[in-house]
Formats: sequence, structure tokens, C-alpha cells
Amino acid sequence: MKTQVTFTSKLWYVTILMMVAFAFNPMYGQSTAQKQKKIKGVVSNVHGPLEGVNIILKGANEGTVTNEKGEYTFPVALKTGDILLFSYLGYRSVEFKIKDDTSFIKTVLSDEVIEFMGDLNTDQRYKSKRKN
Repeated sequence: MKTQVTFTSKLWYVTILMMVAFAFNPMYGQSTAQKQKKIKGVVSNVHGPLEGVNIILKGANEGTVTNEKGEYTFPVALKTGDILLFSYLGYRSVEFKIKDDTSFIKTVLSDEVIEFMGDLNTDQRYKSKRKN
């Protein structure tokens, strides 16, 4: 008994073959790998590198801290458009948006000036309100 192959079954075979060819094409795997990248960098001020600067991915719970040389490697692969937030006590926070060609970020933090308004009251000595 001879099996007859119809046009519809041939079309199904060709469709399945094309889906397999596209599914295992290495070009698609490379395009997603290029969008996500590991970011490294250095954070400093005008005097030199800063240790303990917080680097956080904006809108997520991922982050890292700089070492004694001011260097860091972000623990998660980032994609284009992600925003890193650099913060350190006494310095202005800096936001950096990841671009297509970003792999190393050199950040210089500037001092944040804090002014206190008002005068000290030196007319009286301070008395403790505590009673023993």
C-alpha cells in the first residue's frame, strides 16, 4: 500500500522545518546577549577614589558598593536604558543612563553644600530637665 503525500502535508513539513531553522539560529541568541552587559567603573571625587559609594539600579533591589580603590563591578547584567544611581553621604547623587556602547563608567562626585540657618542661643547655660 502506497502512502499518498498531499500538498497540505508538504506545507506542514516545510512550515515545521522553517520554524526549527529560526528557533535554533545563532543570530537571535547574539542579539539578546549584546543588549545585556556587565558594567564596571570607578567612582572618585576631586581628591581621589571614594570607598563605600552606593551604586543602585533605579527601580530595582540590585546594587553594589565601591572598594578601597573606588572600583566596582555591577552584579547584574544591565541593558540599554537602565539607570544607575550613585550616592554617597556628603556628595550629590548622580544618575547615569546606560547606552549601547557603555561598558565602563568613570564617575566624579561633587560636594553637596549644606547650610544651616539661624543663630546659636548663648544667653543661658543649658539645664537638663532630667530629675533624679
